[in-house]
Amino acid sequence: MSALVDLIACNIIERDSNGDVLWTWSYPSVTEQQKCLVLRKCCLDGDHVIVQPFIYGRSGKTWYYISCTEVFDSDNLPRVKQFALVLWSRDLNPDKYETLCRMLSKTYCKTGSPVSLLQLYLSVVTRGSCTTEENGTFLVRDFEARTNHNNHMPNTRIKELIKMFGLETILIYTALLLKKRIVVYHHSLETLLKWMPTYPALMCHREAADILYPWIDLVSEELLDLKSNMSYVAGCRDSGVGARTDLYDVLVNLPAREITVATHAKESMTMTKTHKDIAVFMVQLSENESLSEQQAVREIADKTRELLNQLRSLATVSTPDGKHVVSIETLRERNLPPALDNFLFNLAVAENMMML
Repeated sequence: MSALVDLIACNIIERDSNGDVLWTWSYPSVTEQQKCLVLRKCCLDGDHVIVQPFIYGRSGKTWYYISCTEVFDSDNLPRVKQFALVLWSRDLNPDKYETLCRMLSKTYCKTGSPVSLLQLYLSVVTRGSCTTEENGTFLVRDFEARTNHNNHMPNTRIKELIKMFGLETILIYTALLLKKRIVVYHHSLETLLKWMPTYPALMCHREAADILYPWIDLVSEELLDLKSNMSYVAGCRDSGVGARTDLYDVLVNLPAREITVATHAKESMTMTKTHKDIAVFMVQLSENESLSEQQAVREIADKTRELLNQLRSLATVSTPDGKHVVSIETLRERNLPPALDNFLFNLAVAENMMML
C-alpha cells in the first residue's frame, strides 16, 4: 500500500516553563533548513504565545503537519508548557495527519516519552494503523476512502466563496484554469488555512498538491521555493504581500473581499461571454440552498469539462507522437472575437495543447 511510505519523519519541539523553545526529539532526521522552517512556523516563540492547534504547509515537494498542544499539570511533562508535534510526509492530506497528530500528541502528554510515540509512528509506517487504549485506532485506509474526491481536500467552501465575491469569482476560476499565480491574503492564520483547500477544488481535473502552498512567509527561502513554480495558490498572512506583484497574477484579499488582477496579467485575463456565462452559472449554484457543497464542486467540474471538450474539438493537428494539439491557424480560421481567441490560446497553452 503506497500510503504506508508517505510518512518521512516525526519531530517534537517544546517550550519550557522559562519560555525557551527546544528541539527535543527527531526520528529519523530532518535537514537544518527544515528545522528552521518548522521552528518559525510552530508559533511557540515569543512572550505571549497563542497556540495554533493545527498548521500545515509545504517545503518543496514535502508536506509538514504541526500540531501544537498546551501541557497541563495532569500531563507527564513537568517542565513543558507547550509542545509541537511535527509530521513530515510526501502526501497532502490534512485530515489524515491532523487525526494522527492528535493521537500521537495525547500519547506524548500521557507518557512524556518519545519511545511510546515512536512505537505508534512505526506501526503506522509498517502496518498502516496504530492503536491506543484511550484514543482508539488510527487507520490509513479510512482516509484514503474519505479523500478520493476533491483531491484530498474535503473541507471546501466553494459556495461560500462564490457568495463572498459574486460574479467576480470568475477571476479566481480563470486564474486557476489558465495556471496563473494566485496569492490569498488573510491576517488570521486560522482563517487563512480554513479557506486554502477551496481554491484547488475549483479545478478537480488537476491535483491540489501540485499548486497549493497553504501558508508562506515573505522570507527568502520560502519565496525561492514558491518562485520555482510556474503556477500556484499561496496563502499569506503578511499584508505586505499586496505590494509584491512579482509574486502574483491575481491577489485575493479575504478580509477586504477584493480580487486584484496585476497589471502584467490583465491582457491574458480579459473576460469573454463564456466567462460571463460561467460566472452567472456559479452564482446560481451558490444561491441554490438544496445543493450540497460536494454537488456544487461536481457541477463546476462538469462545466470545466465542457469547456475543455470545446478546446479539444479545436485540436485538429497531430504531433509525431500522436498527440492532438491546437494550432494558431486553426484559431484564426474560426475568426473568433479577439478576447475569445486570446482566451482559447492561453487555455490551450495551460493544458499543454498548443502548438507553439
